[in-house]
Amino acid sequence: MTVNKRKPPITNIVRCAADFFTPFALVYGFAVILHGHLSPGGGFQGGVVVAGAAVLLWAGYGYEVVGKLLKPDTLKAHEAAAAICYVLLALLGVVAGAMFCSNVLYQIGDVGDFISAGTIAFMNYAVGYKVLTGVACLLLLLCSLLSQDQDEEEGGEQE
Repeated sequence: MTVNKRKPPITNIVRCAADFFTPFALVYGFAVILHGHLSPGGGFQGGVVVAGAAVLLWAGYGYEVVGKLLKPDTLKAHEAAAAICYVLLALLGVVAGAMFCSNVLYQIGDVGDFISAGTIAFMNYAVGYKVLTGVACLLLLLCSLLSQDQDEEEGGEQE
């Protein structure tokens, strides 16, 4: 008895669903990141939602297309840059004579304005960028492993 373990082809329905939902995931995730200091949520949650768009693209187009679009090495470099931005923002407190991660730019804007939380808002953006790039890199690595497993199954024994 033969068992067909071939990867099912990506159908037009899955591709259309990925095309439809990816912009919503991106917009919603970036909105959560940008407004995280004013409402529940923030950089971490928004970064994970935006990184989830990479999985939607993988489901719709496969790893070959997504791997060319989002290179893991580039994502790692951007993750490091986001970490450096966060540390530099946190050091503003030390430079101003306060503690590490102190909110020293709190005089900016009025309460409820988009930029009203001072250093906290900018640190939130750095966290969102770091989580976005880090989780997207991890998800792409998982997707590449899944793609390799499926390729090995296709090339394996077929009776």
